[in-house]
Amino acid sequence: MKNLIRICIVVVLVFLLSFTLQAQENYVKLEKNRNIQAKNLIHELNSTKDTLLLRSNKKINSLYSINKDYSRELDFYINDTIYKLPLHKLSVGKHVMVAVQSPKRFVFVIKILKEIPKPEPVNLITEKRIVATEPAKTISVNND
Repeated sequence: MKNLIRICIVVVLVFLLSFTLQAQENYVKLEKNRNIQAKNLIHELNSTKDTLLLRSNKKINSLYSINKDYSRELDFYINDTIYKLPLHKLSVGKHVMVAVQSPKRFVFVIKILKEIPKPEPVNLITEKRIVATEPAKTISVNND
């Protein structure tokens, strides 16, 4: 009987802990535009969920975001078919993103749940390695 109670307690604890543990923290939630006319604009997050990826078969003219205070936080002129937006530039909260492909405007929502850490800059200076070698043997000749 005691073993059955212990097993039940362990199962319940494992069940409860499985809901609280996460392999990777979620910083961002993307609410896609499900409109049939928005199928030409592919908007998704990268695998680490720290960059917004925009792709289209037509040129994306511009991209801007409206934050929770109803002001434009970001405003970019793109004029390309592919664009990557690092999301650490956005503040925490809800952002309505508008991608402009003249004359259409595609609207979707990004919710920044936590502050996204900025990527560390890559050091482009390579290390110089000094290899120690044995000194060359010198032969001295005495002319006496």
